[in-house]
Amino acid sequence: MKKIINSPKAPAPIGPYSQAVKVDNTLYLSGQIAINAANGSMVNDSIESETKQVMENIGHVLEAAGMDFTNVFKCSIFLKDMDNFSAVNEVYGSYFSSDFPARECVQVVKLPKNVNVEITALAADK
Repeated sequence: MKKIINSPKAPAPIGPYSQAVKVDNTLYLSGQIAINAANGSMVNDSIESETKQVMENIGHVLEAAGMDFTNVFKCSIFLKDMDNFSAVNEVYGSYFSSDFPARECVQVVKLPKNVNVEITALAADK
């Protein structure tokens, strides 16, 4: 059974996709970028604030699915510049306290709306 998950607190999709899709007990979150859904503005004054907004957007989608960051078991981080790894890692890590998810972090040439970071996640019911 497939269920579409959307949160008005996270930015609306900018293409033909859903914020997340839940299949059985697994939630597949689409990549999030640093758009503030409340006003539609891009949060990009620093890599830290950009990453924080991305993680907040992920949190809103998780919440809409009845989950939180403790349900996340896998993340993928896409960076425009790997020199931002440490700063992104510090903010990202603050959203998890133990049983950290598996993940990869890769540098890419370009991301949607020319952002510096995009993160996607997989989560499951406990």
